[in-house]
Order: sequence, then structure tokens, then C-alpha cells
Amino acid sequence: MVLEVALIDVTPGHEDDFAAAYARGHEILAGTPGCRSVRMTRGVESPTRFVLLVEWDSVAAHEENFRETERFQQWRALIGPHFAGPPLVEHFVDVPA
Repeated sequence: MVLEVALIDVTPGHEDDFAAAYARGHEILAGTPGCRSVRMTRGVESPTRFVLLVEWDSVAAHEENFRETERFQQWRALIGPHFAGPPLVEHFVDVPA
């Protein structure tokens, strides 16, 4: 399992519209084969900053099943107009205790 972390800065004044767009598009992302869970959080100190957390079966599941498909185009059309700049996206794996 890998965790995709996307740091998204939203144009000031677009926070509620971005959250509504995320709600409309949630199932596009969550219904992707290989997607285990999706969660969006919002900054307390920085309310225009959102963090998207997505658990995938693998990096390949994210890239091949989502990023390279029409799903991604639909998702980005909903949320992209609210971006202040390109999101910072990275993948992470758990560190054993």
C-alpha cells in the first residue's frame, strides 16, 4: 500500500467552491480500481491549504488506473479551476515500528 499526499493551495475566496467540487468528484477518485481510501483535510492556520490523502494498492494503481485515464480528466476539471498553483504530490510508504 502507498499513500498519496497532495498539498493543494486554493485561490483565496474559492475554499467553499473547492470543497463542493471535491464532494461532487469524490466518487470519481474513490471508485478507481486500486484506490483503498480517500480523505481531504483543510488547514486550520492556513484555510486556503488542503491536503488530499489517498491510499492506493501501489504507485502503478494510482498512475495507470487514475492519472492516465478519463477519470483524472473529470476530477481535474472539477477541482482544478480553484487551484492557486500546481499541487505538490508525493507517494509514501509506512515505516515499520
